[in-house]
Amino acid sequence: MRLTEISYGTALPVEGYGPGFFRVGGHVLRGACLVTPWDAGPWGGLTDTDTPLAMAGKIDVLLLGMGAEIAHAPRAFREALEAGGIGVEVMSSPAACRTYNVLLGEGRRIAAALLPVGGP
Repeated sequence: MRLTEISYGTALPVEGYGPGFFRVGGHVLRGACLVTPWDAGPWGGLTDTDTPLAMAGKIDVLLLGMGAEIAHAPRAFREALEAGGIGVEVMSSPAACRTYNVLLGEGRRIAAALLPVGGP
């Protein structure tokens, strides 16, 4: 088996997560967050479609991490993003973090909207 080290260049990978936080690009973000290859910060959660929609034309897919377990995305959230030309892939937050890093390493146009896994 051949192992290849992944280089993200200047892009921001998700380095870890835990109860109520995500570590991205060397910084700890508490609560729900939005991670893109160029920035990471707080996100208003499933009622906030404006923040991800501001990335229309910059990303093709938003990975939606629903916390510890997979759950359905609210219909209004999904429809708003899809109407803006952004595909939505729903999964648990741990799976979204892993998938984001893999696709980031491939140079894909992606972002991750992540709800925290447990915690305060």
